[in-house]
Amino acid sequence: MLPQALNITALLSSHFPSGIRSRASLPHSDTRRTGGHIWEGAADGASSRSLQERQRHRGNKMASKQRPVAPEGEVKVFRKHMDNYSPWQLMKLSEHFRPDMVYVIENDIPIVLQELTSRRIITAQKAQDYSDWEKNHDSTSAAEKLVRDIFAVSSAARLGLWECLFTLQSRWAHPNLHGMLDEIIQNGHNLLQEILLNESGLTLDPELKACQVEHKAKFRDLSGRMKENKTPGQAEGQSFPITNRYVELKVISDHRFKKQTHQEHEALAAAGELNEYRLQRRIKGELERIAPDRLFRWCFQSHRLPLTVIVSGVAGVGKTTLVQKFIFDWAMGKHYQKFAFVFFFKFRDVNEEKRSLESLLCQTYPHLRDKLPRVLEDPEKLLFIFDGLDESKTDLKLRRGEAHELCMNPGDVKPVTVIVASLLKQTLLKGCSVLLTSRPSKLSSLEAGVFHRVASIVGFLSKERERYFSMFFGDERVSREAFAYVRDSQVLYTLCYNPSYCWITCTALKPCFTAKAERPQPAPKTVTQLFVSYVTHIMANHTQERPEPQRMRDTLINVGWLAEYGITNRMLVFQPHHLQVANVEFSPFLSGFLVENPQAEGSSQVTYSFLHLTIQEFFAALVHYLDYKEDKFRDTMAKSRSCKDGDYEIFSRFLAGLSHLATRRSLEEYMGKFSAKATQKVIGWLDEMNYEELRSRDDPEGKRRLMNVLNLLFESQNKQLVCDVVGKDTHLDFSELYLMPVDCTVLSYVLSCCEKIQRLTLDSCFIQNEGLERLRPELHKVRELSLSDNDLKDEAMKNICSVLKHPNCRLEDLRLEMNMFTEACCTDLASALKENQTLISLDLTKNKVRNNGLYALLEVLETPQCKMQKLVLQENGLSDDSCERLCSALSRNSTLQHLNLSANVYTDRCAEDMHHLILTSPSLTDIRLSLNDFSPDMEGHLRGLQREGLKIHI
Repeated sequence: MLPQALNITALLSSHFPSGIRSRASLPHSDTRRTGGHIWEGAADGASSRSLQERQRHRGNKMASKQRPVAPEGEVKVFRKHMDNYSPWQLMKLSEHFRPDMVYVIENDIPIVLQELTSRRIITAQKAQDYSDWEKNHDSTSAAEKLVRDIFAVSSAARLGLWECLFTLQSRWAHPNLHGMLDEIIQNGHNLLQEILLNESGLTLDPELKACQVEHKAKFRDLSGRMKENKTPGQAEGQSFPITNRYVELKVISDHRFKKQTHQEHEALAAAGELNEYRLQRRIKGELERIAPDRLFRWCFQSHRLPLTVIVSGVAGVGKTTLVQKFIFDWAMGKHYQKFAFVFFFKFRDVNEEKRSLESLLCQTYPHLRDKLPRVLEDPEKLLFIFDGLDESKTDLKLRRGEAHELCMNPGDVKPVTVIVASLLKQTLLKGCSVLLTSRPSKLSSLEAGVFHRVASIVGFLSKERERYFSMFFGDERVSREAFAYVRDSQVLYTLCYNPSYCWITCTALKPCFTAKAERPQPAPKTVTQLFVSYVTHIMANHTQERPEPQRMRDTLINVGWLAEYGITNRMLVFQPHHLQVANVEFSPFLSGFLVENPQAEGSSQVTYSFLHLTIQEFFAALVHYLDYKEDKFRDTMAKSRSCKDGDYEIFSRFLAGLSHLATRRSLEEYMGKFSAKATQKVIGWLDEMNYEELRSRDDPEGKRRLMNVLNLLFESQNKQLVCDVVGKDTHLDFSELYLMPVDCTVLSYVLSCCEKIQRLTLDSCFIQNEGLERLRPELHKVRELSLSDNDLKDEAMKNICSVLKHPNCRLEDLRLEMNMFTEACCTDLASALKENQTLISLDLTKNKVRNNGLYALLEVLETPQCKMQKLVLQENGLSDDSCERLCSALSRNSTLQHLNLSANVYTDRCAEDMHHLILTSPSLTDIRLSLNDFSPDMEGHLRGLQREGLKIHI
């Protein structure tokens, strides 16, 4: 018998006598703590809650800061609940949650091994074996091996793993962990039924079953293959079985609808979000990973099985592909067999006239016409999927006060957006499920409360990108070389989070890395160069369909004005009359840039769109160089300047990039010379950027806009222009602005164009070692460098040492506060400081230098050539044992004037040495000793040593 909802009042009373709680706490480094006790509230009422209510309360408390370990009594209650499942049922549930378990465990394997060992689920030797495996392989394979081994042992071992995870949730705010525990407690009964249903399918009467079989067969045919975009010379694009070609996309929960800020193009914003996601994931943030087959699973945030789900993602990130795989797996019987029928529509195909849901279904699925009333009888077994809300011409009617417009019956004739809104609001076919996809720009107009789950596609992480390259090139050596190049070129690597960019990048790089290329092309470094390579590749490798040069130029001019019209009018889908007005005749040659979109199966009506939004933006910029018109250029630039939501950001980068003669040279071989007037105007536009105004702003928006200006300068690859705009001895402050590695690459290029940099402030930018590696070649030019609060670890010190050792280093002031440097890197730092002849101020506040690290640094102070005037070692764990060595070193130093030893652990035990240090350090003018563990008498004594020329802060 399946376990029902469990009321555990008596159990709780026996485990928790009134007023008594066990609150042991086990801290763990680098783990974000979570808040709320499992049983919270008055003692006399706490025992009356069911386990389900407790788990719900816990989920709602995930955001607070402190959380104790789960009392053993709570674990016993959880065990009692799990004991209601038979070994077979527990195995089914465990297998269902296996991917979640792996994802959770891989985030912090040591803490899981520690808990499993303490509960004697595994031995200490086994725990060491798994730890070694992680070091030699990676955390994912170690987590997979751990789960696989425990599952293979026994039902008791599986139960032990569940108990371990239940315990860990009390101090580990991993949303997938909370989610699966919440689901197995709140919804275990229904979940088991759904698992069995996925294996056996719904029971339908013979006629309806035959109808379903035909429906699934059609879906298998429609969704079973993935098609690549066709290129000129091909009758159609290559297609591959979806099971062979599909690369998993990362989908995460999104608690709210987010609006774009700081004038970011949505593709760039998503790239930023991806890096944010990776950072958040490392510190165990609040992002729940959702596999496509779990979109309609239990949602622990809303504590229900969702009926309405929306998935957002930027253009080309894979929304339609994800839906295709979702439908294919349903048609193959792999998941969601609780849905007897799934219906799929694209907004772009159903945009026009009013109609009823019945007519829409009959038109799209004529094989269902005779049985449609029977199909619609049981809405709970129906799933409606609507793809591409951003391509809808009208908004959904979801706001309050618009209910009078909604449909009540499948025969009601309304605009399609009203039909969709009616399904979402459950006034039509109450109980049905609805899945929508949309670009992020459309979400702000929706009412978030309508959706029970909001998810975002963040695209490919590193492993998925590498797998995509491997599948695209086929040849393992070539794919490795191409991927290594893209990794090294951070601009391209960052953009490859997007599957469409991956395809464009691989297509563009193919002639650079394959042996078939007669003249290997130089690999692109900027975004503009990447798209120039792509367009050149299309023109160079498909000569049969290529028009004569003048005709080709005229054709691309027309395509360019069509693209420009779309950009300035926010249009992505073009009707045939748009092409007629622009004098564009669709041809095999243009299929490398434009695609036909059939309106419906068997229909002769088509719409057109560019392969990708960014290709449209490229041609919109290109046309100004091929067919320069003063008035159109002026109008477009005016719209660009007045746009506040980043729509023109990539367009502007292409415009800047095409001004570079070397970047566009390969295009000119096919299209003829670019307009010199356009080049002059674009360079003038860049030269007149309000750089100084943006540089003086201290707000995040101003800093992000300044970074966007630097991106334009990077695309231009015009060193003289950069020097003119930025100046010869500039200062830049991007503190508290999240900088991606690609931003650091751009910033490094700008620095390379400057002779000197007075000050560079990158505090709280999360650049980490990857970003520092990009900046390193140019940092020796900086006079004052601040890298505080960037999570820099010991490995990053090698890059800093490289800067200090540079023969032309002019660095005088280096601030490294609030990072994660330890004593292990201080020897390298000391060695670099001995070679350096310029640094006079070093701030290592809030690191972990400790005594041994201090000893290494003191060797520098003892050298005759030392120029150090200020050393800040506040809050570094320095103790009394270091004081004698510190005193000895400073007695032989003649340059150090300012020493900050505040917030360490010095006590009265070092009184004599500290007294001696103050009296015998010849150059010291300022010493700070506050927030140590001195007694009031000791503080008074030290304060009394203050004299003219020496200030003592204590």
